[in-house]
Amino acid sequence: MSGAPGDLAPPPEAYRPRGLYATALKPSCDFVGAALLLLALAPLMAAVAVAVRLDSPGPALFTQDRVGRGGRLFRICKFRTMRSDAGGPVLTQVGDPRITRIGRFLRRTSLDELPQLFNILRGEMSFIGPRPEVPSIVASEYTPEMKGALTVRPGLSGWAQVHGRDDLSIPTKLAYDVEYVRKLSPWLDLRICLLTPGLLLSGRGIK
Repeated sequence: MSGAPGDLAPPPEAYRPRGLYATALKPSCDFVGAALLLLALAPLMAAVAVAVRLDSPGPALFTQDRVGRGGRLFRICKFRTMRSDAGGPVLTQVGDPRITRIGRFLRRTSLDELPQLFNILRGEMSFIGPRPEVPSIVASEYTPEMKGALTVRPGLSGWAQVHGRDDLSIPTKLAYDVEYVRKLSPWLDLRICLLTPGLLLSGRGIK
């Protein structure tokens, strides 16, 4: 699904990254990396999908509208970690009863994020970038400056994630996202890649 939410202004042109890395090399590496990882991780992803279905009724995958580059909507893919009949607030809290048993494990290990490799393959996301937010948060929380985070593809990991993930307030996360866009370079992406495994192993900032 694509399109622009009616109440979202386009991101400011002044923040738009330019240069060979941002416009060509990074998207190419994303596509090739996602294709290779999908092939390599297919058995693991199949096993996770079966575990999700056995743990609670409902589909293995969860999809949701998120705001991507340029303010366009796309459907993000994750393994389902909550009961399929769960309602309530968009954001989860510590000990949220809507999260299933297998869902807690998937969130703690970030295995629930693996289906986003399909989003990367489709050009909707990148391995490194700002985390994509739901339209309601973008409409209510993003200032014109914060919309600078929408000038690049959102990522699986990013500058905000390695600084605290869910422990950060929304304004703090957005400040890191805008800083990432302003400083985007292969060296910053490499630094985030090197910091991400330690974050995953520690489980810090995951609700």
